Amino acid sequence: MYTRLQYISQGFTGKEQLENIQNLLDAGCEWVQLRFKNGQNKELHDLAERVKKLCSTYNATFIMNDHVSIAKTVDADGVHLGLHDTPIALARTILGENKIIGGTANTIQDVMMRLDEKCDYIGLGPFRSTSTKEKLSPVLGLDGISNIMKEVFSCEKLIPIYAIGGITLDDVSAIIKTGVFGIAVSGAITTHLNKKELMQKFKLLLHEKIDHCR
Repeated sequence: MYTRLQYISQGFTGKEQLENIQNLLDAGCEWVQLRFKNGQNKELHDLAERVKKLCSTYNATFIMNDHVSIAKTVDADGVHLGLHDTPIALARTILGENKIIGGTANTIQDVMMRLDEKCDYIGLGPFRSTSTKEKLSPVLGLDGISNIMKEVFSCEKLIPIYAIGGITLDDVSAIIKTGVFGIAVSGAITTHLNKKELMQKFKLLLHEKIDHCR
């Protein structure tokens, strides 16, 4: 169910969002998180419905960012929640036990909280500064993610943890060595001219490094 690579959507308009998601699905993307901060309720709902249909056609996992009610209405596969968004327990009540609920974390305390909240996966970051997100938490860098992962492994509560935030292909080898399950990317793939080629490189490197490390 959980892919090593997650795509977080970009686009200033609904049309741009849909085009970018379509392009990434064509390139082999298997996990899409719809993140459209500029979208108003109706526009966002309509876009979510279209993305749900697209992801179903490509047999890709569709995760809604923040908006639990829209995720429920369009029957998304799940939702991703920031530290100041809807509480995990409430989202679980609304969406049900079978839906995926991911949560953001920036510190080891955040990670432990997410584990206690029984998130299905965690997005840990930011790895580096990124223009994708306006209100950015403190940048962790490789050392920050590595130190947090060491503490996570010591507590023996393991769920998929994804590094997130400004990650490029050149970062994958070092990031995966920290023990994270995978990575979430946005700008690196959205803006690339040959998305299919880059997607294949990401996937190959992720699986090679994970197989080698484990």
